[in-house]
Amino acid sequence: MDLLTFKLILVLALFLLSLTIAAYSTWAERKVASIMQDRIGPNRAGPFGLLQPLADGGKFFFKEDFTPANAEKFLFVLGPALVMFISLITGAVIPWGKSLNIAGTSFDLQVANIDVGVLFIIGMASIGVYGIMIGGWASNNKYSLLGAIRASSQMISYELAMGLALLSIIMMAGSLDLKEITESQTTGKLWGVIPWVSGMNWNIFYQPIAFLVFFVAALAETNRHPFDLPECESELVTGYSTEYSSMKLGLYMFGEYVNMFISNAFMVVLFFGGYNYPGIEWVTQNWGENVAGILSIVAFLTKTVIGILIFMWIRWTLPRFRYDQLMHLGWKTLIPMALVNLLITGAVILAFAN
Repeated sequence: MDLLTFKLILVLALFLLSLTIAAYSTWAERKVASIMQDRIGPNRAGPFGLLQPLADGGKFFFKEDFTPANAEKFLFVLGPALVMFISLITGAVIPWGKSLNIAGTSFDLQVANIDVGVLFIIGMASIGVYGIMIGGWASNNKYSLLGAIRASSQMISYELAMGLALLSIIMMAGSLDLKEITESQTTGKLWGVIPWVSGMNWNIFYQPIAFLVFFVAALAETNRHPFDLPECESELVTGYSTEYSSMKLGLYMFGEYVNMFISNAFMVVLFFGGYNYPGIEWVTQNWGENVAGILSIVAFLTKTVIGILIFMWIRWTLPRFRYDQLMHLGWKTLIPMALVNLLITGAVILAFAN
């Protein structure tokens, strides 16, 4: 198998994986809510309601596709398409597992191994703001425009805190390459003193404050509770997506779940060792590269799914912020925390530099 064929298979697998996890995240969201609220949840479409996402998708396709008379039709379609496209393409630079050996050739489980993977994801997330802003503006609806403006200001504000939190990880790893950041968490000593188990030298142990800032910013970036101000139904009639129907609305909703999946995958790479797991080097030496590679994929997806479930847990636990509280938290709390953490990180690296 040549490299191009492997990459095409990997792209297709990643595309199907993202869509499947996003679809069944909607099912899991309702099941988590039902457990927390002592009710049943989806249980009609298939065993345990497992076919509910397929029923929802079919419903979106067959609902009337309404476009307002005075809307900017091209931009009206471009908005949700851009959100979905950006959500999917960001997964291309994430290393999903160790390499696999196929017919004597080693292949990395990463679609595009670029030196600036962190910047690529942050850049794509920034472009994603345009999908929401374009959709709200093109609808020619005051409520949609208000929701789009609120979404844009929220996402831009929290991107600053997220970027500052990322700088601490970049300084420690000395690279913007996500593969190198992952590999830097394979071996080493905890706090530079205690020998650490291979595969468990995770950045979360060194950068808990950066993780806290990044986690909160990721909630805001994905418009999840308690930061769902752009589309909160009780205030804005779903905000920027008010005029959308059929699968255009479905793309906005689906894009949110794909974005949540990719955000948690990115967080796993930065703070939880990526595809590393305890004893990964021993498994590679004794059981072979392919076994270690398959287990690394399982470990990566397990960490990511746990993160998604925590996102859902928070949604059904915390009340929504007021908008002034939202902006106060971003500008007056998270950004100063990230700046102080960055200063401390730089001082520690300088003090212990060889």
